[in-house]
Amino acid sequence: MNPKVDFYFAKAEKWQKEVEKLRTMILDCGLTEELKWGKPCYIFNGTNVVLIHDFKEYCALLFFKGALLKDANGILIQQTDNVQAARQMRFTDLNQITELKAVIKAYVYEAIEVEKAGLKVPLKKTREFAMPDEFKNKLDADVALKKAFEALTPGRQRGYLLHFSTAKQAKTREARIENNISRIMSGKGLED
Repeated sequence: MNPKVDFYFAKAEKWQKEVEKLRTMILDCGLTEELKWGKPCYIFNGTNVVLIHDFKEYCALLFFKGALLKDANGILIQQTDNVQAARQMRFTDLNQITELKAVIKAYVYEAIEVEKAGLKVPLKKTREFAMPDEFKNKLDADVALKKAFEALTPGRQRGYLLHFSTAKQAKTREARIENNISRIMSGKGLED
């Protein structure tokens, strides 16, 4: 146990017993405990394997390369269509975790084997993401904007494409595009 992570378990209110049980189970699998993004993260040879996090309705284990796990029990959840690699295992009470102890540990061990094998999740290329017509038209009309967008890192490009395309109405998509032109022109991503 890493003392830097203890605060997370001490502050947990609704899911305290559940996350403590998950912590003990994961540490029993031989992973190193670190604090990342304010959450307990479990690492094998410097690579993130699984993370504990809690939400209003459930607590969960997040397997960073969950898409590569066999999921023989059909319990891994892809949070949204845009999540490519990670998968969650969700829990709503301590009994559920206790009953699934052997299954949970088997998934953790499988995730460790994925890391040992050096497997990578094949990610969609930026060009495979939907580009809203409103943004395509804007790029076609403004050569400087097009060059600036193409100069962004693939991750920043995907961030904008996802942000623009998730708006349901054309008016909202156009507003999002207009609000971010200066950021794109200055080489910044959505979160920069």
